[in-house]
Amino acid sequence: MKLNYSLDDMRLFWVVAKSGSFRVAAKQLEMPPSTLSRRISALESALGLRLLHRDAHRINLTGTGQQYLERCGPLFRELNDISGELNAEKHEPAGLLRMAVPVNTTYRWLADALNEFQLRYPKIDLEVRMSNWNIDMGEHAIDLAIRVGEPSLMGWIARPLTGVQFILCASKNATQWHNIAHPNDLARHPLVVSFPVSPWHFEHKTSRESVEYHPQGNVRLSVDDMNIAMKAVEAGVGIGYLPKRVVCEQMREKSLINIAPDWLGPQRRTYLLYRDRQNQPLRLRLLIDHLLQVAPTEY
Repeated sequence: MKLNYSLDDMRLFWVVAKSGSFRVAAKQLEMPPSTLSRRISALESALGLRLLHRDAHRINLTGTGQQYLERCGPLFRELNDISGELNAEKHEPAGLLRMAVPVNTTYRWLADALNEFQLRYPKIDLEVRMSNWNIDMGEHAIDLAIRVGEPSLMGWIARPLTGVQFILCASKNATQWHNIAHPNDLARHPLVVSFPVSPWHFEHKTSRESVEYHPQGNVRLSVDDMNIAMKAVEAGVGIGYLPKRVVCEQMREKSLINIAPDWLGPQRRTYLLYRDRQNQPLRLRLLIDHLLQVAPTEY
C-alpha cells in the first residue's frame, strides 16, 4: 500500500503529541497552528485512522494515536540525537579525522606537528595512513591529505603548504662521481632512485637551462622511502636525487656531497588537500589552521 504522507508528517504528530497542544507545538515548529492542524488531519486521512481527539483547549491521543506515538517516538529521539551529534561537530573539537600523508613528510616535521595538535585537543583522534603512493581518497574516507607536486583531484581544495628542493648527492668517498658537469652525465654512473620522484628535474643556477632526466638502465636501487635512499647513497651504492632538507645533516658532516651545485631541482610544492571549505567539522578546520601555521617553509 502506498502511503501519501512523509516522515515529516510523522515528526509533526510526534511534536504535537509530546507538547499536548497545537499552539505550543506550532510555536516550537515555527509554523502557523492552522497549517499544523491541517498537516495532522492529512496524516490521519492518509492512514485512515484517528490519532487525536481535539477540543478547544487541549488534545488527547486516541488508543491508535498512543500506539503510533510509542512506535515512532524512539525513531525521532534517535534522529534528534544524531542531529545533535552532527551539530556538535560544527562547534566542538572532538571526533575522528583520517589523513593520508607521504612517509618522508611525516618523519621530517609532520609527526611532531600532529603530536602538538593532539595534546592541544585531547578529544580529537587521528588515523594516519603513511604512503608515498597516492591512495584512493574516497575509498578510504580521507578527510585531509598532503601531497607533493601539483594535485589533480577534482572537487578537492589544494592549499600550498611547504616546499621541497632536490639536489644531486653522492658519498664523500665516491670521488669518481664528484664532477657532474651536466645532468646527462648521469647516464654513465650508478643511481639510487626514490619513488615516486621520477623523472629528475634540474635547472641551472645561472643559465636557467632546464633538463628532465629519466633514470633507466643504470639504476642500482629503487625504493619508495627517502631515508633508505639516503642511506644507500651515503654508503656509496650510487648517486641520489634527494631533498636538501633530508640530507642537510649529512651534508654538514661531509658524509654526503652535493656533486652538481650549479644544477638544482626546481622547488616542488607540497599541498594540503581537503574537500569542503564551507561545511567542515570544527576538528578539521582546527587541524588545517594548525598545519598551515607550523609547516616549515622548506623541508
